[in-house]
Amino acid sequence: MRFSKVASAASAIAFSALVAAEAESDVVSLTSTTFTDAVDPEPLILVEFFAPWCGHCKALAPHYEEAATALKEHGVKLAKVDCVDQADLCQAHGVQGYPTLKVFKNGSDSPYTGPRKADGIVSYMIKQSLPAVSDVTAEKHDEFKTADKVVVVAYLPSTTGAPAPEFSKAAEKHRDDYLFGISTDPAVAEANGIHPPALVLYRSFDEPKVGYPYPAAHVTVDKIEDWINEYKIPTLDEVSGENYATYAESGLPLAYLFVDPADEKKNDYLDIVRPVATNYRGKVNFVWIDATKFADHAKALNLAEPKWPAFVIQDLSKQFKYPYDQSKDIRQTKIDEMVEDFLAGNLTPELKSQPIPETQDESVYTLVSKEFEQVVFDDSKDVFVEFYATWCGHCKRLKPIWDSLGDHFESVKDSVVIAKMEATENDIPPSVPFRISSFPTLKFKPAGSKEFLDYDGDRSLESLIAFVEESAKNKFDIPPVKTETETETKEAPEPEVVPPAGGEQVVLEGHDEL
Repeated sequence: MRFSKVASAASAIAFSALVAAEAESDVVSLTSTTFTDAVDPEPLILVEFFAPWCGHCKALAPHYEEAATALKEHGVKLAKVDCVDQADLCQAHGVQGYPTLKVFKNGSDSPYTGPRKADGIVSYMIKQSLPAVSDVTAEKHDEFKTADKVVVVAYLPSTTGAPAPEFSKAAEKHRDDYLFGISTDPAVAEANGIHPPALVLYRSFDEPKVGYPYPAAHVTVDKIEDWINEYKIPTLDEVSGENYATYAESGLPLAYLFVDPADEKKNDYLDIVRPVATNYRGKVNFVWIDATKFADHAKALNLAEPKWPAFVIQDLSKQFKYPYDQSKDIRQTKIDEMVEDFLAGNLTPELKSQPIPETQDESVYTLVSKEFEQVVFDDSKDVFVEFYATWCGHCKRLKPIWDSLGDHFESVKDSVVIAKMEATENDIPPSVPFRISSFPTLKFKPAGSKEFLDYDGDRSLESLIAFVEESAKNKFDIPPVKTETETETKEAPEPEVVPPAGGEQVVLEGHDEL
């Protein structure tokens, strides 16, 4: 049974952690000569494409080993390919970054989209190995409803009548995310006080049993999804890199309580915020976060100093941050008032900005948040802005070309401004109709307009100049640039992508942001 395999995996993980250091690796190493024979016959196998020098690969390695040992008893294999030694094999499978994990079923692959901790890998792969909907018998009912963090059970008269077809479609669609089961035993429903047809969501947090509040016979896939989405997130839980995507994908604002886990008053602080989280459930998601581990994330959310506890609300869709006054104590009434004002639109976001430069000595104008509107929305000027991050490799390669672009238009800088802004240190004002989701991002604002044009062309100096000349509203006469191969860039046009929650939130080695 699907659920029993998930439940039993936990003990296997605990045991494997003790013996992993002594046991021979349970991860199968593959090469170009062994790959097809090893992978194609397997009904299910997970393959990691890695590079030995990759920091993220090193961090994954112990979890991957642990999961491989735990999954042995379930007949699920884990394998790996060293892309330094097997470059052609990795290229043949479209590997563009490390680590890349792919799920293979009889030779056909799909991206692995699960967690990267041992227990998460085990849970994900077992769900992949089993039917989307489990048959929940009387003997297995109690075990099934506690087999995973979120479990959905349909109590139905039969497996063919409504709403069984819609329930099965929802289960197939979300088989990677939750456990789904159907019980057609009237005794099971009666023993649990349930009147079929009915849907019940079981959770390992908050209220453990939540019934679908409307007639189940008429439920649709969309309605099942909406119902699960409303209750799949705890009222107040710890957030980390493992579960951050769940909150980012929910579409709701995210309220953080930064606390030091070693603080003996930690639970007292959580108790202050918990009633507020309950009060605004479904409108704002609430989390607590390790302030010592994610201090950089606190800074990115515009918390001015490393003083804990601290509270901040982030509008994930607009990337706006609303920090609670750090000079004041955390109080339930004040937090409640702040959230209420936020939802009513009565709060002004705190914008991070570098100081306004005392001088502008370069041909490229150094733009900061404090003067963004004054410079960019000057109707008399065409403005071309590069939004970059200091750590971004593509941005570093673009810099000499962008400097040359500034030099080219320096003689007409009163009408054409070539600018740059460090987007991880400066927030975009609310009046601007876009957010930054990748680096570098190039935006052109024509004179006399409030609209921005995206630049998606190649990053050669000639192409950038041609774009400015075609897009500018102001008239100017500048000699054509001399074409030199040194001005061309051979980098891929794709920018370095960062999570949609905010331009400053990246996942890089040496960074402790979400």
